[in-house]
Amino acid sequence: MGSTRYDIDARYHRASKAGYGTKSAGEIFTQNAKRTAHKTMIPHGISFRESRDSEVHPNTVPIILGLDVTGSMGHIPHELIREGLPKLMGGIIQGGVPDPALLFLGIGDHECDSYPLQVGQFESGDEELDMWLTRTYIESGGGGNAGESYLLAWYFAAFHTRTDAFEKRNQKGLLFTVGDEPCLKVLSASAIREIMGSGQKTYTHYELLEEVKKRYEVYHINVLHSDQALRANRDWKELLGQNCISIEDHREIPNVIKKIICEKYKDKTFRTADIDGLDNVEML
Repeated sequence: MGSTRYDIDARYHRASKAGYGTKSAGEIFTQNAKRTAHKTMIPHGISFRESRDSEVHPNTVPIILGLDVTGSMGHIPHELIREGLPKLMGGIIQGGVPDPALLFLGIGDHECDSYPLQVGQFESGDEELDMWLTRTYIESGGGGNAGESYLLAWYFAAFHTRTDAFEKRNQKGLLFTVGDEPCLKVLSASAIREIMGSGQKTYTHYELLEEVKKRYEVYHINVLHSDQALRANRDWKELLGQNCISIEDHREIPNVIKKIICEKYKDKTFRTADIDGLDNVEML
């Protein structure tokens, strides 16, 4: 995985031909009509997703993007396939980080939804990333239980990913979740077994956060489009401090992620570049 390059021009022409700019979410995200997750994204039985270096990408930077696909957040993947994803990948590369490897996760509610976790692969090429994103089933579920399963992203990253960045260079990856609710507080052993196929321990969200922080820098982007999202800020700030990022316009998500990645790695082994400021972003 991750042996192809992100080609902005090729992506533009392919997206135009595919109608990403004009088609509805239902026309693009075809799993929605089937009302089931794509078989390649069901995590049951997955041992690891791997981000490995290659001749094309000798210094991979593993990035996990966990997208809340419950009812109030289901429009975000559509925005990403229309415009956001090429802005994100192009911005990272042009900002001086030439070897990003991006893994999509679809996040729901493990207490309510049929598919609370969907898992792509680490990829660097434009065609492969579009494929995984559009395979995502936007379940539009969730429940009235005051949270969503963002901690599933932490669990998967902590125990089911392997990266050359960490194993070869002792370099942490970056994990972003995007949502508008608090994080659910407990992931039971029974829920883990149902989702992953194995699991003997129940974890609190605090425990999983500590586990994933061993290998990833963890961020949450809180989209302030509801009273619930405003109330969730306090919980997220308690968990992540300055790594909780509040935005009012969901279209700023690519810029937020690009800024963090490029600022973090501009003094590493990559070439440097100026990073544009973000007028609409509040760093809590």
